Amino acid sequence: MHERSSVGELTDQLRRELDRYSPGGKLPSSRALVERFRVSPVTVSRALAHLVAEGLVVTRPGAGAFRARPRTTSAPPGDTSWQEVALSADGAADLVPRSVDASGVTVSLAAPPPGVIEFNGGYLHPSLQPERAMSAALARAGRRPGTSGRPPMEGLPELREWFARSIGGAVTAAEVLVSAGGQTALTTALRALAPPGAPVLVESPTYPGMLAIARSAGLRPVPVPVDPDGVKPELLADAFRATGARVFVCQPLFQNPTGAVLAPARRGEVLRIAREAGAFVVEDDFVRRLAHEDAGPLPRPLAADDPDGVVVHVGSLTKATSPSFRVSALAARGPVLERLRAIQVVDTFFVPRPLQEAALELVGSPAWPRHLRSIAAELKTRRDTVTSALALHLPELSLPHVPSGGYHLWLRLPDGTDEGAFTAATLRAGVALTPGRPYFSAEPPAPHVRLSFAAVAGAEEIAEGVRRLRVACDEVLVESVRHGVRDL
Repeated sequence: MHERSSVGELTDQLRRELDRYSPGGKLPSSRALVERFRVSPVTVSRALAHLVAEGLVVTRPGAGAFRARPRTTSAPPGDTSWQEVALSADGAADLVPRSVDASGVTVSLAAPPPGVIEFNGGYLHPSLQPERAMSAALARAGRRPGTSGRPPMEGLPELREWFARSIGGAVTAAEVLVSAGGQTALTTALRALAPPGAPVLVESPTYPGMLAIARSAGLRPVPVPVDPDGVKPELLADAFRATGARVFVCQPLFQNPTGAVLAPARRGEVLRIAREAGAFVVEDDFVRRLAHEDAGPLPRPLAADDPDGVVVHVGSLTKATSPSFRVSALAARGPVLERLRAIQVVDTFFVPRPLQEAALELVGSPAWPRHLRSIAAELKTRRDTVTSALALHLPELSLPHVPSGGYHLWLRLPDGTDEGAFTAATLRAGVALTPGRPYFSAEPPAPHVRLSFAAVAGAEEIAEGVRRLRVACDEVLVESVRHGVRDL
């Protein structure tokens, strides 16, 4: 059995048995637990550590593990109602309210209830993550001299160099900052480039986490529609003229949620339009390393073809590794780089050196290209499996574009479908989907859902998930017909 699952199962079993012991009572020895449950001493040690962290068990060196005594009654909660006034008054003078709505992000971060198929996940399933390679990289990093010391504020020079080579073109290591994940890098970029109250142009639809960043900074997202070839240049130019915006945020490669790739003919147009508007383009290159096996040669990042410093580039290792492996690059050219650096230093000081060293070890190992080839093949297989199943069993759900990279599909629901009712019905059927509404900064043109195929266990779970979606779809469509009859 996998070590992680063994630890979880043993922890659950010991937690259930704690009532057998009085507070302060001694638990069986580690040796006795090893023999009884037929697990390794390491598994026992980790399970007990979980219970200690939960405050249910205490350990005493040389004496063993004991059931923790109940905590003393805490003081009654205070009155925090005053904060409603304080928080509202704080934003009274803001041109754009800086309220933080994280619902569009948490729907992809929160684990669904047990038994629910995770078609809403934003990260690779544990079986697809390079866990062994990451563990080996962390172990090697821990043996490097100075790993526990303070890193350069801009990041380790070797890691900056690796990111610069990955971006390509004339980008140098001196123009790269190592950041703590793509979300942090995007937050830094928007804070650096636009003052509170300013408009910021965004693709429509687009990543809800970016919309949340913009709104929490007091910025006003202005939508620019995309099609399967990416953002429409003529509408981008119109938006710059109409708003006076100085920032456009885009995902030119396998856009979230549509999967669109910015067409070659539009790449130069986007940079030219931004340059003429005196504006920056924030390039969120978030899934370059999740291209599918049939993707063919990928277009270079926009930053590689930008000598004038129009592009602020964000690239991350997280999507191709693990949610906890939060290492990314923030690249820019010209005076803006110093502003980005200053904001990042004030916010985070630096990315922990052990994580940077581990990233270097990972991307420099033979396991890294093998891992990328493996997930390219597996993601293509999963994409083909789910698209075939949807076409066969759910033809009502329109799929206008099948991407050759990324981890999700953007499905249009039948006109008139209540998006909220549909996602609620899927959850009742045992499937978690991401509703489409949070991806739009203004009124959505139609109901949508996003379906992720990366966070599920494999083909069997995909097939079962589509079967459950059929049940939910039947429920919602029947209800819609009933409402239509009543309206008549």
